[in-house]
Amino acid sequence: MLSVVICVGSSCHVRGSDAVAATFERLIAEGGLADQVELVGAFCMDACSMGVSVRVGEKVYRGVTPEGAETFFQDEVLSRLPA
Repeated sequence: MLSVVICVGSSCHVRGSDAVAATFERLIAEGGLADQVELVGAFCMDACSMGVSVRVGEKVYRGVTPEGAETFFQDEVLSRLPA
């Protein structure tokens, strides 16, 4: 199972982590991916000034935006799942 961790600390929250999480949840449900993708929240990923932080597997991405969440999911999450 692929772990996707979204920072929900105060700085990321203000920058839209709830909207990013909601987009990911929707895409997981629409794609029937609940058995392949685990979505988790974390309180700090040590990049508070850089926007919403998301870890996919072991790689951390900084500055994910609510507007770019769907494209990010397609590019960085779906690409790591078995075909």
